[in-house]
Amino acid sequence: MDNRKSKTWSIVLTMGFTLGLVGISGMVLSDDDDYEDNDQWSQSRLDVAPVDNAFYKDECGSCHFPYQPGLLPARSWQRLMDGLEDHFAENAELEAADAEQLTIYLTENAADTSDYKRSRGISRSLAKNDAPLRISTTRYFKRKHHELPDRVVKDNPDVRSFSNCELCHTRAAQGSYNEHQVKIPGYADWDD
Repeated sequence: MDNRKSKTWSIVLTMGFTLGLVGISGMVLSDDDDYEDNDQWSQSRLDVAPVDNAFYKDECGSCHFPYQPGLLPARSWQRLMDGLEDHFAENAELEAADAEQLTIYLTENAADTSDYKRSRGISRSLAKNDAPLRISTTRYFKRKHHELPDRVVKDNPDVRSFSNCELCHTRAAQGSYNEHQVKIPGYADWDD
């Protein structure tokens, strides 16, 4: 290749690379952008698969945030569903058919069967036979939340517990746990 063609080719590659970067940076949304109107971007940024089972949303979501199945491994969901008579100090027993339907949904969509980033991270953080009942007890969760002092969660009357994911993670229901979307009640300027 002669020198002139080489320079032309370099310019073309540089321009293509620059345009590509401009295009990618144009996709970045600020906290003020409307995520609902940009489903393609929103979907590509999900950390866990959103809950897509209406029965699960209605049955479990009527008492608490309907945690995505991808936040625990199948063995944890099985253990949880096998102990509904003492579900965190509450009796949450269901008809056998309903319990079976929910168990199937939860175990088939669990962290250890998911391709989503955080689900894989949670699954990898657990010992082979570990079956935690609380997401907040996993090594993955603890590593992601270690910088939060008790005053902003446990001692915060607007939050009170790490189990209230949706209070700080503004897009938790959609499956996004991005730290840049966190708004801790009572701590508008919180930044780790």
